[in-house]
Amino acid sequence: MESIDSAFPVSLRTIDGMTEFPRLWAIGSLRIIDRPLLGLFCSQHCPGDIILRTYDLIRMLRDAGVSIISGFHTAMERDCLELLLRGKQPIVVCPARSISNMRIPKTWSTAIEDGRLLVLSPFGKAHGRITAALAEKRNRMVALLGEVLFVPHASPQSQTERLCREIITAGKKIYTFDSASNAHLLKSGFKPISADNLHDYIRDAEG
Repeated sequence: MESIDSAFPVSLRTIDGMTEFPRLWAIGSLRIIDRPLLGLFCSQHCPGDIILRTYDLIRMLRDAGVSIISGFHTAMERDCLELLLRGKQPIVVCPARSISNMRIPKTWSTAIEDGRLLVLSPFGKAHGRITAALAEKRNRMVALLGEVLFVPHASPQSQTERLCREIITAGKKIYTFDSASNAHLLKSGFKPISADNLHDYIRDAEG
């Protein structure tokens, strides 16, 4: 594990970013954060039809080699991580706690050794347990590091929805599924994800 003060991500070099995230700790290849990252968020409770569509889309992103960053904390996010670990594309996992003395799962260790997984945290040794406040701060970091975001579902009035509204106001694109369950998100400025704009993102990321 190492502190990456000297290689601080450009996307966090803003007044707000540098104030909130003065230091980061990492396990794995730092080169991963030099490439375009797709941020992933999903609420804990996700409608069944969206779950199936998310699995299909994550497989497509994996097979296309798209780099993904997330806290991978909710049930849907963890399922996505399992699918992504079966591929070869880069992944950034951001725990909402210190990664000092963190027990790394075997599947993560293999991906770290292969240079395709980075564990990144803004929390020092004093923050050894996940809390709601740390999760919220972690999510803001993921939002800053993601070039664009994909949110399969954010429950109404949830912290995820509130954060995404702030992100859209700041001018960053967020994609979601065109579904009745996401009507509140589409009204807030989320963009419906489609094969066309997905391929556009993949092309730009590869370029």
